[in-house]
Amino acid sequence: MQVSMLNDQQLISSYLEGNEKAFQELLNRYEQKIYTSIYLFVKDDALAQDIFQEVFIKIINTLRSGKYNHEGKFGQWAMRIAYNLCVDYFRRGKRRPTIYPNENFDIFDVISSKEPDAEQLIMKSQTHERIRKLVDMLPPEQREVVILRHYADMSFKEIAALTRVSINTALGRMRYALINIRKMIEAKQVQLQ
Repeated sequence: MQVSMLNDQQLISSYLEGNEKAFQELLNRYEQKIYTSIYLFVKDDALAQDIFQEVFIKIINTLRSGKYNHEGKFGQWAMRIAYNLCVDYFRRGKRRPTIYPNENFDIFDVISSKEPDAEQLIMKSQTHERIRKLVDMLPPEQREVVILRHYADMSFKEIAALTRVSINTALGRMRYALINIRKMIEAKQVQLQ
């Protein structure tokens, strides 16, 4: 039987019996949803990829240790792990390291200025300009959701009400917008090399 025909629980059982393709199928089913939710939470591609990998390492370890509860839905469980790891990341970021002064230590080596320097401002401006150009290249429905979500800071519920679509449609448009932006970025990197 093909792994694509199996339900989540059957895939987990098959994976635990040594079928790596079963886990790959499970990953393929939830990868986009989990990654997109992480990315929207942290708003940083590299960080989202790191947290995404942590999610699936934790999933693998839990499955292999036999601690996975079969009563829950796999997708919801995986999303909860992703959410918790995002929250943990932000909690760690709020902790401040203890600094002990000595004669070789200069406090200004570790304190960053709240004011960005000219180079940082230029880089930020160029990045924002590139992103705006990519957003402008999206289909109108996707562009609308991205602008309302990231520039107008509206919730998906507010976007759905404003655009007169369901929340799932608004989320789907955002998902496809992110996929399209990622494809455009990858295509441009290939052209530059």
